[in-house]
Amino acid sequence: MIAGLIFLWNATRGYRLRPWRSECLKWRIETFTGKQAEAVRLRDFLHFLYAERRQLLRFLRWLAEMRSYAQATERV
Repeated sequence: MIAGLIFLWNATRGYRLRPWRSECLKWRIETFTGKQAEAVRLRDFLHFLYAERRQLLRFLRWLAEMRSYAQATERV
């Protein structure tokens, strides 16, 4: 879960109170759904979070796993 919070913190830099305006998150929504990044609004962002919550949790678990692999190789 910490990896997910770190990702969100980095992805929303400059937009922490308005994450739906973050260029990084808009780009990810665009590549995942096909909706144009310029057209993403709060309603679209919240709908995406709710509709894809399982995939997002799966992504955050994968992210944590990749970070643990990266940290393990740094120690060697």
